[in-house]
Amino acid sequence: MNCPFSTTRMTAIKHALQRDIFTPNDERLLSIVNVCKAGKKKKNCFLCATVTTERPVQVNVVKVRKSDKGDSYKRQTAWTLRDLAVVDAKDAIKENPEFDLHFDKVYKWVASSTAEKNAFISCIWKLNQRYLRKKIEFDNVSSQLLEESEPSGENQSVAGGDEEAVDEYQELNAREEQDIEIMMEGCEYAISNAEAFAEKLSRELQVLDGANIQSIMASEKQVNILMQLLDEALKEVDQIEGKLSSYEEMLQSVKEQMDHISESNHLIQLSSANNVKLLSEIEFLVNHMDLSKGHIKALQEGDLASSRGIEACTNAAEALLQCMNVALRPGHEMLQSVKQQQQLFADLREQFARRLASHLNNVFVQQGCDQNSTLVQHSVELTLPSHHPFHRDLLHYAKLMEWLKNTDYTKYDGLTKNYMDYLSRLYEKEIKDFFEVAKIKMTVMTKEGKKFATLPRKESAVKQETESLHGSAGKLTGSTSSLNKLSVQGSGNRRSQSSSLLDMGNMSASDLDVADRTKFDKIFEQVLTELEPLCLAEQDFISKFFKLPQHQSLPGTLVSDTEEGDGGTFSRSHIPGGQLSASSEKDMVRQMMTKIFRCIEVELNNLIALGDKIDSFNSLYMLVKMSQHVLTAENVDPASFLSTTLGNVLVTVKRNFDKCISNQIRQMEDVKISKKSKVGILPFVAGFEEFAELAESIFRVAERRGDLDKAYTKLINAVFFNVEKVANESQKTPRDVVMLENFHHLLATLSRLKIPCLEAEKKVAKQKYGDHLQSYVIYSLGQPLEKLNHFFEGVETRVAQGVREDEVSYQLAFNKQELRKVIKEYPGKEVKKGLDNLYKKVNKHLCDEENLLQVVWHSMQDEFIRQYKHFEGLINRCYKGSGITMEFTIEDILDYFSSIAQSH
Repeated sequence: MNCPFSTTRMTAIKHALQRDIFTPNDERLLSIVNVCKAGKKKKNCFLCATVTTERPVQVNVVKVRKSDKGDSYKRQTAWTLRDLAVVDAKDAIKENPEFDLHFDKVYKWVASSTAEKNAFISCIWKLNQRYLRKKIEFDNVSSQLLEESEPSGENQSVAGGDEEAVDEYQELNAREEQDIEIMMEGCEYAISNAEAFAEKLSRELQVLDGANIQSIMASEKQVNILMQLLDEALKEVDQIEGKLSSYEEMLQSVKEQMDHISESNHLIQLSSANNVKLLSEIEFLVNHMDLSKGHIKALQEGDLASSRGIEACTNAAEALLQCMNVALRPGHEMLQSVKQQQQLFADLREQFARRLASHLNNVFVQQGCDQNSTLVQHSVELTLPSHHPFHRDLLHYAKLMEWLKNTDYTKYDGLTKNYMDYLSRLYEKEIKDFFEVAKIKMTVMTKEGKKFATLPRKESAVKQETESLHGSAGKLTGSTSSLNKLSVQGSGNRRSQSSSLLDMGNMSASDLDVADRTKFDKIFEQVLTELEPLCLAEQDFISKFFKLPQHQSLPGTLVSDTEEGDGGTFSRSHIPGGQLSASSEKDMVRQMMTKIFRCIEVELNNLIALGDKIDSFNSLYMLVKMSQHVLTAENVDPASFLSTTLGNVLVTVKRNFDKCISNQIRQMEDVKISKKSKVGILPFVAGFEEFAELAESIFRVAERRGDLDKAYTKLINAVFFNVEKVANESQKTPRDVVMLENFHHLLATLSRLKIPCLEAEKKVAKQKYGDHLQSYVIYSLGQPLEKLNHFFEGVETRVAQGVREDEVSYQLAFNKQELRKVIKEYPGKEVKKGLDNLYKKVNKHLCDEENLLQVVWHSMQDEFIRQYKHFEGLINRCYKGSGITMEFTIEDILDYFSSIAQSH
């Protein structure tokens, strides 16, 4: 920053600015300050405070810069004072040349000297006070500067006149304006001759001054009187001040007394407020931490065996829990009485929890003893004992179990484990006895003359007989004997032999019939029907008694935690306080059910293995029944123990079903035919019919038959393939006979059963039957007229080689003479004899069971007539005019076929 301008130079600049810039604009310059922008090295400029000479007066702040050429100045920017919001002097104590002016934005300036800045700010403050209603905010400005409003230092001579000009300027009122006009009207030359008018005014002023002096001198006496009065007034003032001083001393003592009274009142109010708060705290503790004597007695001595005692203990336990869970206010835990009460509550809780756990453990043990008395009766009747009375009695303790869960989780967890231990042993005995009876009923069902109406024997005898009949339960799945290969020895004794689809175990298929299978289905259905309500009732009881949610949040989610450790404990995710998390509580129901009913899946698998051992077709019944029960269980709760267990068992049943289908296909491949007897209907073809009839009767009401449709496809394809295989290997029976008989049987079976998924196979069977029937007829008919067939085949060959039909008779081997010779070999009597031999041969080829003899014979009749007409046509075309004809007519052919059929 350059050195500040001298006072003389600032005065010259001010006059130059007034003359060159502001006078032409009718403005008067009141204050000026030499500044430059803060933080920038630029040329200096001047901020000027101006007012307009015209009314109404407008106050402006004008920025003036010296022009680059010469010493002239130019007006650069102007702001009205009413737009100025804040004047910030930066520091009200220390000298600081910086200041800010807040117009539409903040302008930061640095003055050449602090004195110039102060003089400029003082002028702005006076102009604001005089002309603006909206007051400008002055920050960091000394109050002394604003009050005195006098410049100091070297800028006094510059700003002083301006400030006086601001102070002396006063607008004339209406009366003064009127007096001046009257005075000027009295002097006509007032405007034309100002000097004369001024002299006149000067003379009149002197006259007035003289008159004033005389008047003052004349009033000297009154002045003296006035001075005396003033002296007396001063004395009175001194007296009044003395009295006021005494009064003030009195009031000071009163003030001290009032202060003491006010302090005492404050202490009294504070003591009263403290007493109210203390009473509130005491009432809170008494109301929330006081347990009645009746509740204490119920917790210590209450009868847990009666309904009334259980209700009293429940109410007392809930009251105790409320007292223990009360939210104490800050500082309560430090009170000795609160600590004693909390200790009392803890002792009562521990004592009652121990008593409750001991009583419930005794109840669990007693349940196992009472239930054993009815086991034999229920087992013999193939029903499971109902646990409803036991559940009903225990549910009276449900609220107490919830209390125990919330207050002492260790004992609650111990009760849970004890319940699972006692009940798992009880259920295991019940379920094993139940399944033993079911196995006996299934086994006895297959033995003639050993159907039991009742089972009066003891449990040990029942179990011993069961093991003697079908072996131990653990060996059922692996005791299937090797499969016997089938041998086809004749149609008469085929049924007496083992069927490829039935000989699936040690027991003969001939011992089984529809009634046996129906009984098995009823027994298996009864087993599942008894198990379902047992599991559902126990799961519902566990949920209610142990206060656990039954249903999973995500249906079908499997338990990922370890269900049972080495010590029989559950692996859980704990939350603070020993409680289970929400997700673990949902899994705990399934874990408890899994431990209690751990033998169900094993026993079901053993029962399924026995049913499969008795008859592999039982897997069809089991697949349908198990699927229905799985769907029912999933509709109730997809993630329940019952649904999961039945789903696992269903996998085993499906595996047995697939194994049954695979064994049937393998046995088809192992079929061997006899070289000395005719084939007839193959055993596995008849077996497929029996399988399909049984499957359709079983799956008629089944909701899902996708597995059966897949099995149908596998079986029918295997049947088709092995029929052709046997036909190709047959030596005694022609291939076409094997094919047409068996495919006719399959066609009849598929047409009768109307299985939707085998419509395409039915069309294939129909086509194969027709093709092989036609092939067999054509092949067989070549034998009665063998030479005639060979002759006309040669004629057709010549024609096919290009010989004209009317020229065939000129061929040496096919002339008319040769034709007559061949025709003479087949008179009507010989033809009938050949047909009779053909009938016997066909009858020998065909089996009796399928009754296709008349069908084949009629087809041969049609084919023979077709050949006859074909031969006649060739004779008429190739031997026209020769008069050669066959020695028998179509009527003769019809008579031959009819008489032969009737004679046999």
